[in-house]
Amino acid sequence: MLGIQDIALFIAAGLLLNITPGPDIAYIVGRSVQLGWRGGAAAALGIGAGCLVHIVAAAVGLSALLATSSAAFVAVKYAGAAYLCYVGVQMLLARDRSHGAKQPEEISTTRAVFWQGALTNALNPKVALFFLAFLPQFVAASAPNKPLAFLLLGVLFNVNGTIWNLGVAAFAAKIGRAFGSSTLSAWINRALGGLFVYLGVRLALLESR
Repeated sequence: MLGIQDIALFIAAGLLLNITPGPDIAYIVGRSVQLGWRGGAAAALGIGAGCLVHIVAAAVGLSALLATSSAAFVAVKYAGAAYLCYVGVQMLLARDRSHGAKQPEEISTTRAVFWQGALTNALNPKVALFFLAFLPQFVAASAPNKPLAFLLLGVLFNVNGTIWNLGVAAFAAKIGRAFGSSTLSAWINRALGGLFVYLGVRLALLESR
């Protein structure tokens, strides 16, 4: 179908990649413990939305531009690094919120968590290059419609990953309810802030080749 091959191997490899601990999982766990299920789900869905940008980009060939154009890679790299550092510093400087926060503030925070997750993925050229390297392995060279094949594989990968991430969010939220406190929440926020600043600096130092 559409030249897609080794679909079972693709699903298995995708699941292994999705369950591997990394910055995305750390972000979801941190937000789940800090804000509960809604915060964790927002983080998971935001990360999925950011990945969807790269999936569409890979399908239409924009990821190939990042792989071949140093100027494009550098522009996206520094934009992503700057955003990561900005979010990280905001987290490090943020004041602790009390448990009695008003509902509108919680909704606003949930939206912010979603967009943080989405933008940190969408502005990360390493994710774009990952999809560019991973997806073509499962599409035949003679495929009649390669962009559509890339899109379907990418969506399948993203759906599986989002389901896993939502499960992680639910589990972490339960842990947060059992051990949660305002002090723990503040330290998680600082830890996430430090992680984001670290990732931003590392991304800024990333070579294009």
